[in-house]
Amino acid sequence: MTFDRNRLPEATHFYESEGLKLKGSKTSKWRTTQCQFHGGSDSMRVNISNGAFKCMNCQINGGDVLSYYMQLHGVDFVQAAKKLGAWIDDGHYPKDLRPKSLPANRALEVLSFEASLAAIAAGNIAKGVVLTDADRHRLYICANRIIRITQEYVS
Repeated sequence: MTFDRNRLPEATHFYESEGLKLKGSKTSKWRTTQCQFHGGSDSMRVNISNGAFKCMNCQINGGDVLSYYMQLHGVDFVQAAKKLGAWIDDGHYPKDLRPKSLPANRALEVLSFEASLAAIAAGNIAKGVVLTDADRHRLYICANRIIRITQEYVS
């Protein structure tokens, strides 16, 4: 099995299939959209030529659609490559292509951000605020990240 970058989906199609509305000039290489990681509107920048992305608010970023998929859905490299159609079965065993672990200081930053988000949501729920589908989706991402980082450092 191997990874073939050329089989990754085209950036504009991929991001739109993830539910994002890309705004900006059709001739511009960078477009603006909402950030599905922290729920911000118009804070994410997406490069439609190579798939790179960066949120100007929460600072999450990556170099291509594969990185975006991995981070948003909380899956490893191979799972994301398979889901996006860029993993080819050629009869060989795959190399260990899992992404490297987060450094401890970055893991703590992510845990802090996600725990704060969960606490704010819990406070809102306690006050009777009904969460939107987008809020619930973001909390699932939050919980998945907390669980994955905890497993990485506890086990």
